[in-house]
Amino acid sequence: QVQLVESGGGLVQAGGSLRLSCAASGRTITLYDMGWFRQAPGKEREFVAASRWRGGSTYYADSVKGRFTMSRENAKNTVYLQKNRLKPEDTAVYYCGANRDDDYRSWGRYDYWGQGTQVTVSS
Repeated sequence: QVQLVESGGGLVQAGGSLRLSCAASGRTITLYDMGWFRQAPGKEREFVAASRWRGGSTYYADSVKGRFTMSRENAKNTVYLQKNRLKPEDTAVYYCGANRDDDYRSWGRYDYWGQGTQVTVSS
């Protein structure tokens, strides 16, 4: 079992920055793909970013590419999502997930989820 706890959400003005953290416990994340997803009211959960355990590559949704950066600190069993140049459309609950499946873009393939953290971007 992997327990995930997200933190760092909040209210920020458009153009501002936030850093989300996802702390894992129970098992090491070194053998898991780690992903960030978000869900806005009335919408499906959507892929934001993922860090692959094999090879160390990181992938982003087109909507956040160039603005968000995902990083992984295995020594702390934690992943981060640095969000810059935030837009009102980035407003959502952000979830961290752990995955052993190759399909890192599909939220249904993830084995473990955190409780989510709310990010609200005002215009």
